[in-house]
Amino acid sequence: MTVDFGPVLLSLQLALVTTVILFILALPLAYWLAMTRSRAKPVVEAITALPLVLPPTVIGFYLLIALNPTSPIGAFWVSVTGDTLVFSFSGLVVASILYSLPFMVQPLQSAFEAVGRGPMEAAAMLRASKLDAFASVMLPASRRGVITACVLTFAHTIGEFGVVLMVGGNIPDRTRVVSIAIYEHVEAVKYGQAHVLSAAMLVFAFVVLLGVYALNRRQSVRVG
Repeated sequence: MTVDFGPVLLSLQLALVTTVILFILALPLAYWLAMTRSRAKPVVEAITALPLVLPPTVIGFYLLIALNPTSPIGAFWVSVTGDTLVFSFSGLVVASILYSLPFMVQPLQSAFEAVGRGPMEAAAMLRASKLDAFASVMLPASRRGVITACVLTFAHTIGEFGVVLMVGGNIPDRTRVVSIAIYEHVEAVKYGQAHVLSAAMLVFAFVVLLGVYALNRRQSVRVG
């Protein structure tokens, strides 16, 4: 029995790229949600949380329409890169960013809300700029939420199936991630290969959750 670990490496690459980009994009959004008193906050929170309740195929379907080469976004991407967004790694990254958005934003928002406005206001009184206060005060004070958000986003991206299949299809070395590979092995009645990849995913998920819970427990003890 031979097992192709290419989908595993592609999944890890997709999860890493998605986590880094989403962390940069989610920081200002989560901070705004944590601090704002705007009436638009519930609307933005609802939009951010949509991937938690929508079937992945629904998100994948609309992304397929929005990113195809005949759409404005897809046509622009083709004119710039010469490649399509759908059925490509770039398209998977876009889809993963949208699908994993609540897993990054919500832990960050909770962490910022727990810290509160006080430290930022104290930094402002010491004439620190907003960016400096955020980087040197808010982020270190929110490190537990930051780590949790990044770990959950990475792990959630690794396990994607529906959105990835709709947007990326099943192209070897291009869009075939580990969840798609498991599905393909089962379809082909190659249960041995499916077992190996599924067991690896199971161990990975357990280790990630164990690490998150251990981190939260240790941090809670320190705070208390």
